[in-house]
Amino acid sequence: MAFDYSLDYKTLDFREHPELYRVGVGEQGVLLVRPYRDELLPLWRFRTPDVAKTSAAALLAKFHEYRLAGDFVGMDMARKFLQMGVTRSRRYANRRSGRKYADDGTLMPLDPDPVKARCAELFAEKLREAMEDPTYLEQLREHRRRERELARAARKK
Repeated sequence: MAFDYSLDYKTLDFREHPELYRVGVGEQGVLLVRPYRDELLPLWRFRTPDVAKTSAAALLAKFHEYRLAGDFVGMDMARKFLQMGVTRSRRYANRRSGRKYADDGTLMPLDPDPVKARCAELFAEKLREAMEDPTYLEQLREHRRRERELARAARKK
């Protein structure tokens, strides 16, 4: 089910209302869903490989903490921050400026940065671990099943 951008994310607490959470695609909503955003954003850094390694490990530790608490939304948000670590690091690994397009809309030339490429690899390792976690996969299936049921019920109204 698509991420629902119509909710009031400034006041909504998804720990109190996990039923309103939508997984969406990729990193959708990663900077909106509270209180998880506020807990995870300070951990997310990728300036150097050492910083990225520490960050990815901290995010994966939060993922496990949420798993032990039975908190699927927290697990998925930690997964999204790990994924964002990969994609943002790759952005700067491909072009040191981080800009893919010039002001005139043309594609900027590649300007590889091996340091940022290593940062992306470090996040990717932890992302794979999170995405292969059996508890996460089971809860993801269950959450998506409930999303489909809610969507069907809403269409019948």
